Amino acid sequence: MRRSVATATEIGRRGLLAGLAAAALPARAAASSRRPPGDLEGTWTLGTYTDFQRPKDLHALVLTPAQAEAYEAPRRALHGMVASKTDGLGQAESEFNERGARLARVHGQIRSSWITDPPDGQVPFTSETKARLGIGATPPRSDPPDNPESQPGPTRCLVNHAGGAPMIGGADANLFQIVQTRDHVAIFSEAYHDVRIIRLGAGLTPDAHAGAWLGDSAGHWEGQTLVVETAGFHPGDTRRGGSLMQTAETRVTERFTREGPDSLFYQFTVSDPTLYTQPWRGEMALDKAPGRIFEFACHEGNYAMAGILAGGRREEALAKVAAK
Repeated sequence: MRRSVATATEIGRRGLLAGLAAAALPARAAASSRRPPGDLEGTWTLGTYTDFQRPKDLHALVLTPAQAEAYEAPRRALHGMVASKTDGLGQAESEFNERGARLARVHGQIRSSWITDPPDGQVPFTSETKARLGIGATPPRSDPPDNPESQPGPTRCLVNHAGGAPMIGGADANLFQIVQTRDHVAIFSEAYHDVRIIRLGAGLTPDAHAGAWLGDSAGHWEGQTLVVETAGFHPGDTRRGGSLMQTAETRVTERFTREGPDSLFYQFTVSDPTLYTQPWRGEMALDKAPGRIFEFACHEGNYAMAGILAGGRREEALAKVAAK
């Protein structure tokens, strides 16, 4: 994925987001003048060197300054990425990486992963899920190029790592903006222009939104913390950024707390008995973004999909020749 060059049409402005929310929600929500209990508004970044799952060469959730420096130093030249030893195209070197400037600091601790439970920092997939999806396979199983539906959501420009629940960081497109009214909260993601609208003071209605890529979200305030429940995701196995999977049975609880002018504390819990051996949790301290959100075009027309499918047809033709 790469972000397009910024155009004159800047889509991250508060006015446009408020208009999007107002168009989809009751007029009284946009017109409300009463402020919500907590102030989450602003443009934030998920960018950090800290990975969603803990890397194999890091064995603890909390790192020492010396351990952090050893991990960060070789990644600075590529803005949080390392050169790939197997990718002949040089994706890590050529794309617009924006993973911040260092590993994440959460309440003063240097963190090695977003995931805090299980203690090993890994998504607790069931053995059946690993076998079905080829998770952990050696060599790694590639996504079959036989048809578009066999490709993961980000490759199809449908769902991205930051657009749904839970939100996680990636190599790029880590910005999102929050706009609040009395009755709703809108979360706008940089990639694919996703807008997740959270109804406040109402329960989930996943059946009414069955099959939605972002699910159905309802929230309430607990003091200064916004608590959001999301369910009703698209059926089937949907991969949304790295090892993050979701199905129609997935349920996510998120907590957003403003802890300062430039800090937003984010927590989440994910459960799905069809994918995981247990509910699992993560957290991250998110920073105020230094700039604005500009237009994002997924693959500038998603030319990558045409190349993937063409490669699939080529493999089929070679297989027919070899079978003769």
